[in-house]
Amino acid sequence: MDSNKKEELLVRINQAIANIRPYLEADGGDVRVLDVDDDFVVHVELLGACESCPMSPMTMKAGIEEAIKRMAPEVTAIKAKNAQAAL
Repeated sequence: MDSNKKEELLVRINQAIANIRPYLEADGGDVRVLDVDDDFVVHVELLGACESCPMSPMTMKAGIEEAIKRMAPEVTAIKAKNAQAAL
């Protein structure tokens, strides 16, 4: 992926996260985008309460992933380097 396309994609991804950030912060958490790879996989890091929350898999799927894919449908997956394993 060329750098211009990646930058444009990152802008949309960060806007999607900004839209849901108040909900994450309300529970003491946050998320940070680390990278987008050439396969359109977004790599994120969960921060604060989201790091250790047993609900983080649900937050990833129903919150973060849905918001990002709505703004950037070409994204194929979102992976958190530190999400709790699903129970």
